[in-house]
Amino acid sequence: MKTIGPLVSGRETYFVRADQTIRAVARYMAERRVGAVSVLEGDRLIGIVSERDIMTRVVAKGLDPDATHAGEIMTRGLVVASASESHEDGLRKMKQAGCRHLPVVEGDRLIGMVSQRDLLQVDLTEKDEEIRWLNAYIHYVPPGREGTS
Repeated sequence: MKTIGPLVSGRETYFVRADQTIRAVARYMAERRVGAVSVLEGDRLIGIVSERDIMTRVVAKGLDPDATHAGEIMTRGLVVASASESHEDGLRKMKQAGCRHLPVVEGDRLIGMVSQRDLLQVDLTEKDEEIRWLNAYIHYVPPGREGTS
């Protein structure tokens, strides 16, 4: 079973500060092509801002993205994962919390972020490997048994 750690290892960690404007956060996310970023205070994780947060808490409410800050709209009650957790545990947490991004932490220090897509890709890869193994097993002909029925 694969763990979450290798998914974030070597990957750049994207984050913003609570005092950054939503316009700056949205630009930052768009430039990096990510759907969510962590909000840090020093090196401590204090929240997360997602595309959904921006749409429902800023755009839909008619707030000014130049006058609204990440700290005002970020999600605070975070569900997080540790690097040693399985990808299945991560998917389970996301399903229970109704979220699509999961910060990965060591203590209260952010080490990365995984998306639902990241974790589903691991699951798909594992299933593909299992199917290949099962096909090889089903079609295996022991030596000396070729041509016999």
